[in-house]
Amino acid sequence: MTDSEKRSLGEPEKSESLESSAPVPDGRENAGDSRDRLLDMFEAAGGDYLSGEEISRRLGVSRTAVWKRIGRLKDAGYVFEAAPKLGYRLAATASALDMRRIAAELRTERFGRNLTVLAKTDSTQTEAETLARAGAPEGTLVVAEEQTSGRGRQGRAWHSPPGRGVWMSTVLRPEGPLTAVPQLTLLAAVAVCRAIRAASGVEAGIKWPNDLLAGGRKLCGILLEAVVEDGGIRHCIMGIGIDANLEESDYPEELRDRVTSLRRESGTEVDRSALIAAVMNEFETLYALYAESGFEPIRLLWESLSVTLGREIVVRDVRGERRGRAEGLGAQGELLMRAEDGSLAAVYSGDVELYPGPAGGSGSGQ
Repeated sequence: MTDSEKRSLGEPEKSESLESSAPVPDGRENAGDSRDRLLDMFEAAGGDYLSGEEISRRLGVSRTAVWKRIGRLKDAGYVFEAAPKLGYRLAATASALDMRRIAAELRTERFGRNLTVLAKTDSTQTEAETLARAGAPEGTLVVAEEQTSGRGRQGRAWHSPPGRGVWMSTVLRPEGPLTAVPQLTLLAAVAVCRAIRAASGVEAGIKWPNDLLAGGRKLCGILLEAVVEDGGIRHCIMGIGIDANLEESDYPEELRDRVTSLRRESGTEVDRSALIAAVMNEFETLYALYAESGFEPIRLLWESLSVTLGREIVVRDVRGERRGRAEGLGAQGELLMRAEDGSLAAVYSGDVELYPGPAGGSGSGQ
């Protein structure tokens, strides 16, 4: 791209889609339509068994194709029981991502309306970036059951096991200067925090700039990557990773004391489809507020949800390590810190650790 800069965006790798808007070759039916029809059949059965022969006849596919499609639904989090001579029975659906449920919960005009759900991908960021470069409209949303190379800030890895979390990326096409990107990052943190509180009851709080903590441990990270051209924003990809239903055993040993999940905090499994819709609803509302009234109302909302302000902090950036007390947000979204010598310093980037540091640690990667 001429005169443009791409920040931290890799080339897409092969992914497996649970839905597709493209026609399937050889006269076979659309994969997304087939998935929906199969789910409709099981839901209409009301928990009764459906034979493979019956499913094959009604879908017009082979028994082998039926087995493969049920396997893909299992990968997506649906639970099936199989019995000889009876066939298959849908045992549970609450844990699976469901495109129709996401759509039914949306109250948005744009965000989440153009939706892709993937069983497995390297990163939803690269998938959404590919769509953005192809002209996808603002609000396009990519969600994955599993990421093999999920990432956080500064290239950190993000642990994204299958069927447990919310791993998603959204295309943004904001109007305004590059300096708006930090403000949009803070806006995203407010939207996700409000959605989590409403959907799960977990009293999450924001650590500057965009980590969400619960009980002092990291719950969610947000990554905003901007493609700029001629000094302006061409588009942004907003990545959100929420540890929704992870158990302690789902984490590598080195992460268990530093991170948590909504399920661990609340004791209840979270409906991930409803949570995704709640995030999109909150984001579109705040995005419109930002466009109409600027950053000030977002700043006040961020401060009201912050677990950083009023705390002693350690800042690590290109200037080294500094200590002070977090006092507020500046007009551009910078963190205002009262340094040990009494001066007021502005922190625009870097890692911030609450001191004494909670288990959540610093940075936006796990």
